[in-house]
Amino acid sequence: MTDHAVDLDQLSVNTIRLLSVDMVQQANSGHPGLPLGAAPMAYVLFSKFLNFNPQDPHWPNRDRFVLSAGHGSALLYSLLHLYGYDLPLDELKRFRQLHSKTPGHPESNLTAGVEVTTGPLGQGFANGVGMAMAEAHLAATYNREGHNVMDHYTYAIVSDGDLMEGIASEAASLAGHLKLGKLIYLYDDNLISLDGPTNLAFTEDRMARFDAYGWHTQHVADGNDLGAIEAAIKAAQADDRPSIIAVRTIIGFGSPQQGTSKTHGSPLGEENVRKTKEFFGFDPNQSFVIPDEVRTHLHELGQRGKAVQDDWNNRFTAFEKAFSAESKQFKTSFAGAGSLPDGWDANLPRFTPADGDMATRQASGKALTALKDSIPYLFGGSADLASSNEMPTKGDVSFQPGRYEDTNIWFGVREHAMGAALNGMSQHGGVRPYGGTFLNFSDYMRGAIRLTALAESAATFVFTHDSIGLGEDGPTHQPVEQVVGLRTIPNIIVLRPADANETVEAWRVAMLQPKTPVVLILSRQKLPVLDQTRYGSARGLEKGAYILSEAEGGTPDLILIATGSEVQLVMKAQTELQKQGVKARVVSMPSWELFEKQDKAYQHEVLPPTVRKRLSVEMGSPIGWHKYVTDEGASLSMNRFGLSGPADEVMAYFGFTVDNVVKKAQAVMAGNAEEMEEKEVLS
Repeated sequence: MTDHAVDLDQLSVNTIRLLSVDMVQQANSGHPGLPLGAAPMAYVLFSKFLNFNPQDPHWPNRDRFVLSAGHGSALLYSLLHLYGYDLPLDELKRFRQLHSKTPGHPESNLTAGVEVTTGPLGQGFANGVGMAMAEAHLAATYNREGHNVMDHYTYAIVSDGDLMEGIASEAASLAGHLKLGKLIYLYDDNLISLDGPTNLAFTEDRMARFDAYGWHTQHVADGNDLGAIEAAIKAAQADDRPSIIAVRTIIGFGSPQQGTSKTHGSPLGEENVRKTKEFFGFDPNQSFVIPDEVRTHLHELGQRGKAVQDDWNNRFTAFEKAFSAESKQFKTSFAGAGSLPDGWDANLPRFTPADGDMATRQASGKALTALKDSIPYLFGGSADLASSNEMPTKGDVSFQPGRYEDTNIWFGVREHAMGAALNGMSQHGGVRPYGGTFLNFSDYMRGAIRLTALAESAATFVFTHDSIGLGEDGPTHQPVEQVVGLRTIPNIIVLRPADANETVEAWRVAMLQPKTPVVLILSRQKLPVLDQTRYGSARGLEKGAYILSEAEGGTPDLILIATGSEVQLVMKAQTELQKQGVKARVVSMPSWELFEKQDKAYQHEVLPPTVRKRLSVEMGSPIGWHKYVTDEGASLSMNRFGLSGPADEVMAYFGFTVDNVVKKAQAVMAGNAEEMEEKEVLS
């Protein structure tokens, strides 16, 4: 390497550093420490290894790069601008400003070149594992001798904070078991976190931990040694295990406050910025400086990706000629979540009362089995609860080393990592991910679900054992507040189907969402199959709420609204109320979110504003139901934790019986439901 090349490399690294510093300083907000310390490893990765094409950020076979330490977003934006992505310098100057493409933490649906939304520490780490799982599965599914259409690496820069988070441990354990050899992480090992030195709380041998997980581990002693970083990445590529490289860096390198937590999450300040620029040989009086030779050099490196993609396009054309069906499936799977194979829903099951009572989890398993036959790229599994979640397993066959082509995943008891991996898979493309566990454990993965919604990822979360109807396992496993908590997350669809046919329709809705995760809330206990020839069609689920059973004798006096297993209660209560001369309409309301998307005319058709006597019945928190029951209605719900005991006895104790629904309905009609609720709370 010539001296000129060495100088150009170093000048490029320093340009990346100072662009990031200027972004933070101009915004008077952000994290300059990571970019100053980690710019060398990022430069080596982008310049020497990463296959990407800035002109086509969604090219299927690009290498994926995840900035798990998303607080260092200024580093990523500097890289994307310099290497030629659609991120103008003016956007860098608008860092952290309203409606800019350079938000405080990376958002994949906002900025070209950002692979996944990161920031909450550990999430990006687990997203990368999901991406590597998707790559391994797609490679095993499509690659043929002489035709490698899926063959890329997943890289990430991770931080001390990422490694401290429990989700990273879950994900690292899974990745090591799966031997994801094309997963390479650069660990910004700078010994500093937000509050001070990491040795105040984080003193284990991190690389020994990853050795135990089955990872390939390395150390780079000097984070400014470009050659050593390059050699370490090459060694990682040569190993068949996932790799992590601990790169010893100095946080805030080059600033007067280097090596201290002061540079982690605050601007350096004007005087310190000047001194930092002087340290790197830049004019302290100028900002957002990009030397011409650096701009040319990095732009050219970015342009080389077009040739790499052109070569892949030619190879894919040959693949199409040789394997027509496989190439068609490949293109469909990468066309977006709204693109599905012809006839994908033709074989979905239909149920009648003659099929007998059936838990919605069982119906879900049957629907998912049919969908996996028609949508081969459905890819997922359960957090060690497949038999309880009623998910397809094919015996002992699953996605494992040597069997990456299988579509059933054993996630192990790793709910949080599973949730984030599903997000990573969805953002990778080529697969349609799903994952399941008990509803109560959705709390363990809420951070991942929230980011999946924020990233507009199409993933399906299957949560069974949905209420106090779980019974004997008791309040530790009986969800009460989880459904309403999930409903509060923006850009999410929560579906709690009433019977087997609504469950099938719930899966249909899930498959049709292009940018919205769907949550299925399913029962453990068996439920009657509603007669589709007598009552409203289960297809009404797609509108969120529908008239399941109309009141006899004209305009209803009362509307009974329920979700899930409680629909059977209100159906029976309707019959009893009819005997008493009360005209009650039954509305099944599996999804608030879908109902809110309907026009006012439909909403008023289902819930007429003139009928204000309403009762909602759901074995969960009453929060939010007032909007639908009005100030003249009431909710039969749960305001406390459940109890351990046989399910029928537990539900009866808390008033989820036909007799009590009728009693509550009578109170609503009499105008004293509020008084009744107060007595229940006191009792």
